[in-house]
Amino acid sequence: MKRIGILTSGGDSPGMNPFIRAAVRRGLGYGMEVVGIIAGYQGLCDSNVREMTLRSVGGILDRAGTILETARSDEFMTREGHRKALRTLNEQGIEGLVVLGGDGSMRGAMALHESGIRVVGAPGTIDNDLYGTEITIGVDTALNTVIDCIDMIRATASSHRRAFLIEVMGHHCGYLALMAGIAAGAEMICIPEKPFELEDVAAVLDHAYIRGKAHCIVVVAEGAQYNVQTIEKYLQERQQELGFDVRSSILGYIQRGGKPTAYERILATRLGAAAVDCLASGTHGVMVGVSGHQVITTPLAEVISRRQELDLSLHDLARTLEDPQTR
Repeated sequence: MKRIGILTSGGDSPGMNPFIRAAVRRGLGYGMEVVGIIAGYQGLCDSNVREMTLRSVGGILDRAGTILETARSDEFMTREGHRKALRTLNEQGIEGLVVLGGDGSMRGAMALHESGIRVVGAPGTIDNDLYGTEITIGVDTALNTVIDCIDMIRATASSHRRAFLIEVMGHHCGYLALMAGIAAGAEMICIPEKPFELEDVAAVLDHAYIRGKAHCIVVVAEGAQYNVQTIEKYLQERQQELGFDVRSSILGYIQRGGKPTAYERILATRLGAAAVDCLASGTHGVMVGVSGHQVITTPLAEVISRRQELDLSLHDLARTLEDPQTR
């Protein structure tokens, strides 16, 4: 294989740049020409490519985001857009493609694979919801960012004897909220996978007040049964009986922007190199991931047909650690 392309797609996540760096350097080490596709699948439709060299990836190991940029492309999902992407690959002489992104990105990779393109996917999303890997690129950094924010909010919450509702990302998967809630000692964690009622949140605040706590922290995934605004409105109407002033904080895109942690850089480097190794060895139509300490591959067809299941026993663990009487 003489010429390969790399693209990042969907939401950005910390660790994408270390991945790009490793993939480019690995490809050049094999004697390949490496090109970067700018702005994901839309860049394929627009034939927006850039030659990549050692200099192209110098000094990016500690940078968040992606130097190749990213976008969501409605055009690529159309028949004409897909044809444009195939034309770009053929015109540019790209014989193999590395795709880094989340579920939608892997579906796009599968569509190209079914069209005869040699594609290898890699998991890049802070949601950690992709099947075929224990952890995705971006999760560790985002988790540390969320924990830092919760720790700071707890300080002001205790100073004013307030309850805080903290919203974190996670439309369909509560991994980030659950792990951050456990690591930061939240009094309650609300995730899409675990139904709850507004009365349950009020009961947690009431119990925390009676126990003499100076604060109460509730972590809410954005895809939970009730959003932060709904919960806050409900609690504020009952503020006098609950004992705490109630405030909310939506962390938003700050969660994606942290400087990649050491773990993140190592994970991204391993997977970036592994993706190119697959193409070099003739393996394609797969996604690289990790299981235990080993790099593994999973067919893209299996990745997009299944979803990583959240271990809900950890949610029960969080409850018992906060209040042993709930056991």
